[in-house]
Amino acid sequence: MGILTRFKDIMASNINALLDKAEDPEKMIDQCLRNLNSDLGKVKSETATIMAEEQRARRALEEVDAEIEKMQSYAIKALEANNEADARKFLQAKATLSTKRPGLSEAYELAKTNANHMREMHDKLVSDINELESRKDMIKGKLAVAKTQERINKMGDSVANANNSMASFRKYEDMADKALDKANAMAELNRSSSSNQIDDLVSKYTDNVNVDDELAALKASLNK
Repeated sequence: MGILTRFKDIMASNINALLDKAEDPEKMIDQCLRNLNSDLGKVKSETATIMAEEQRARRALEEVDAEIEKMQSYAIKALEANNEADARKFLQAKATLSTKRPGLSEAYELAKTNANHMREMHDKLVSDINELESRKDMIKGKLAVAKTQERINKMGDSVANANNSMASFRKYEDMADKALDKANAMAELNRSSSSNQIDDLVSKYTDNVNVDDELAALKASLNK
């Protein structure tokens, strides 16, 4: 019954948990089905053996019942032939056979119960394998969708990284613009300072007009 115990453990396990632990879920699904089909072959062999035992137990019971009935029939015929001694022998043989019947009957009932149980287990395993076979493509389809979603998520991360890079690029561009504006302003200030120095230098060598002298000259011209 070790085969059946392992079969029960496999069927009772959570297939999602198995998939979570698997490095390659698709291969794990195929492996599970291969294991189940291997167990099915062993269960079939065990079921056939137990069914054969049921048939042997039934034949043994049927044979003893037939012998009991036969001894009963011969006892009747012996009495009808007025041969009581022979009738007694047949009845003794019948009694001996009757003592065997309870054991044979019990053995048959046990073999029948075991055979029924094995047939149920076999049919359940076949049904479960068929169900998993029908679900296999669906599960693999879900895994394919999940892988696609993972790729999309990675692309989303790449886009987010690209956006961060663009933001950093704009930040550095603003810094460059500010640096350029500052440099231009400094250049402008330098040019203004140089121009003022030249103007001061020019004024040093330019004749200054005396207002008093100009006023006296103006008065002189009027008096004339």
